[in-house]
Amino acid sequence: MNRKCIYIFLSVFLLFFIQQQVFSQTLKKLLKQGVIAMNEKDYFSAAQLYNQVILKDSSNLEYQYLYATASRLNFDNDIAYYWYLKVFKIDNGNHYPETIYWLGELLKSKAQYKQAKKYFVKFVAKYKKSRDEKMKKMADKAKLESESCDLAQILIKNPLPIKIEHLDTNVNSKVSEYAPIEVDSLLYFSSLRDKKDKDKKTDLSFNKIFTSKRENQKWQRAMEIDSIINKQGVHNANSCFNKDYTEIIFSRCKQKNASDFTCKLYSAKYINGKWATPEMLRAPVNTEGSNTTQPCLAELNKETYLFFSSDRSGGQGGMDIWYCKRTSDETYGEAINAGKLVNSYEEEKTPYFESVTQTLYFSSNHHKGLGGFDVFKSDYKTDAFKAPENAGYPINSPLNDVYYSNNSKKDKAYISSNRVGSYFEEKQSCCNDIYAFAITPLVIDKPDTLVKPVDSAMISINQMKVLVPLTLYFHNDQPDAKTLAITTKKNYKATCEAYLAMREQYLKEFAKDLKDPDKTAAENKVENFFEDSVQAGLNDLERFALLMEDVLKRGETIKITMKGFCSPLASTDYNVNLAKRRISSLQNYFNQYKNAMFVPYVQSGKLIYYEENVGELPASKQSDNYYDTRNSIYNPGAAAERKIQIIAISEIR
Repeated sequence: MNRKCIYIFLSVFLLFFIQQQVFSQTLKKLLKQGVIAMNEKDYFSAAQLYNQVILKDSSNLEYQYLYATASRLNFDNDIAYYWYLKVFKIDNGNHYPETIYWLGELLKSKAQYKQAKKYFVKFVAKYKKSRDEKMKKMADKAKLESESCDLAQILIKNPLPIKIEHLDTNVNSKVSEYAPIEVDSLLYFSSLRDKKDKDKKTDLSFNKIFTSKRENQKWQRAMEIDSIINKQGVHNANSCFNKDYTEIIFSRCKQKNASDFTCKLYSAKYINGKWATPEMLRAPVNTEGSNTTQPCLAELNKETYLFFSSDRSGGQGGMDIWYCKRTSDETYGEAINAGKLVNSYEEEKTPYFESVTQTLYFSSNHHKGLGGFDVFKSDYKTDAFKAPENAGYPINSPLNDVYYSNNSKKDKAYISSNRVGSYFEEKQSCCNDIYAFAITPLVIDKPDTLVKPVDSAMISINQMKVLVPLTLYFHNDQPDAKTLAITTKKNYKATCEAYLAMREQYLKEFAKDLKDPDKTAAENKVENFFEDSVQAGLNDLERFALLMEDVLKRGETIKITMKGFCSPLASTDYNVNLAKRRISSLQNYFNQYKNAMFVPYVQSGKLIYYEENVGELPASKQSDNYYDTRNSIYNPGAAAERKIQIIAISEIR
């Protein structure tokens, strides 16, 4: 090689080396800035930074996970789901286990409850006995979330007889509106819409309290209330009033970081047609070092109490619901925690106590619900708050529903929500809007009718319907291979347990002759199929049978409709008979359940089995080559076609 060639080679190599060094330094800088932004809970900036990282290297699992997490916390749910799913498909939860949980949460926010439940169940199975306290706690929450997915489907199938009204743009804007309180057609609410008073550090508007008057069935343009309440340079929000509306109590807050606030409660009197200077409420309402916010003054047992949300010590964890008795001289007694039935280690917020019915409404992200925060109600009886009930659908949605309140006439209710349809500037689900709905006028000592009376049999029937279609899987040509029989003596549970014991064989055969990363991907597909489909189907069947037992014991008559399917291996006639044998194995399971307890119900006509047409799945893309066993037998795609389903459950009354 001559000198000129050597010079060119060294120049190109040096240029490449310099570019790589610059690229590496830029990447490290972005990652460091991302960590700082996450620590400051500035999730918007973190998401932007990790997006730049992804643009430079989209194949790195760690970068994908970081971008997904920042996006989730920034309410970019679609982006978060896309990248979590990419991580999961390669990692399968081995190095990034929380991915499984967050996929469940994101699917739940899309109302895809059945898919969400699969991820929650998977997470519970992996970490319910974990020695890592954080993972075990997440597994406990995942179990609760899987039950929430069942409840959500029941609530949506049994909606409340109400019509939700999305208030127009004279009230709602593209930023958040929340904390609605209506007093004689004058709506008080809080909003970030004031563009004139902004935080110089963040360039974000300060929260202010607004009003809008309803005239001729239309809301008028919102106006800020007195500047003595809406003090400049701080956040003012969450108003409530005393019984004769001569006193306002509200939150005044300072920003701790990009996401969190520290609030104190203030009070002001209405004297001679104007608000007096607000004063901060003393202890025990406000306490040093704690966040105290979202007030509600109400009559409990004919005494005045101030309800609020606070993270002070002595609670269950996170933000809890507390209340203080107010004396005749307007001082406050000891702060009382609403108790373990209401509060959890997570977040309980936005309390509203309805004095007429002695009912506490609040929002929580812990109790079983449709979305992130749901509205719950807890009756106050015998000096304690009872176990909360979900306020139901469509009051609650798959996203966040907070700030329930009734108007002063007690014939309308309000909530704040970021549900689909809310206005937004950049991304769906970022911002809350105010919604309203009519309620039956409340009367003293008469419970409200939002939550329907409980029918125990219908609860179990609804839970059975949530499991439908219930899909059950079989190994190739099982049960009773190579026969034309249409019945079998085998019980589905025994057949399924034998199938589950073949997991290692499936792993070996489907991943045979493959090398990483294809081998790992193939093994992940097999593992997930056995866990999420075969085992999950058996678990659902056992739960279905338990619920059916309860329904039949209550005297109900039910009809179960079953259908069989097969993969394309073998002839159609053979497949029809095989599908019938599989249906027969399921009937055997029911008939042998708990010493044949269902048989008398079948004989009396209280339990009816109905079989739909069976046969091969249409337009299959799976191999039907007898000699290609990797794809025709051990491929999870082919295995997924070897199934039967309970496709319907009907109650006959």
